[in-house]
Amino acid sequence: MGAGKSTVARLLARQVGWLHVDLDKRITDTTGHSIPEIFEGEGEAAFRKLEYEELARTFGEAKALGRPTIVSLGGGTTAQPANLAVLERNAATLIWLHCPVEELLRRCAHITNRPLFRDEASFRELYEQRLPFYELAHYRVESSVEPLRVVEQILALGILDKVLA
Repeated sequence: MGAGKSTVARLLARQVGWLHVDLDKRITDTTGHSIPEIFEGEGEAAFRKLEYEELARTFGEAKALGRPTIVSLGGGTTAQPANLAVLERNAATLIWLHCPVEELLRRCAHITNRPLFRDEASFRELYEQRLPFYELAHYRVESSVEPLRVVEQILALGILDKVLA
């Protein structure tokens, strides 16, 4: 939360001409409910089930279209074993947009519509719980800079060239 996943993914996809899917937006578009509404009405388990279904559907559609796709995941997506299995099965390359927790807190201070962000202590606890899953990423890119600089860092990795070849 606050690392810039959606913004960077959208900019990167535009830069390289790939499709972009924002997983959280896809969930809200499919259900017609905001993520807080899903958490409040059905609970986190129901949200995680929807997240898994939409992630699997996203990869299925990308494969059917034969188009490379950049997917911006939710902050807790990789902390779910079923989602990790989908990512592995589809040979997804994971890029962790690393940002110091102090910067994340600064960026998220105004957010009121995130169901798992209640206060600074809960934010820090959630970050620590998810950190081992973030560290599973194939690449780590610093995201405490402007989004376009993050895109440049990702392009400099040279990993997208391999997919296009």
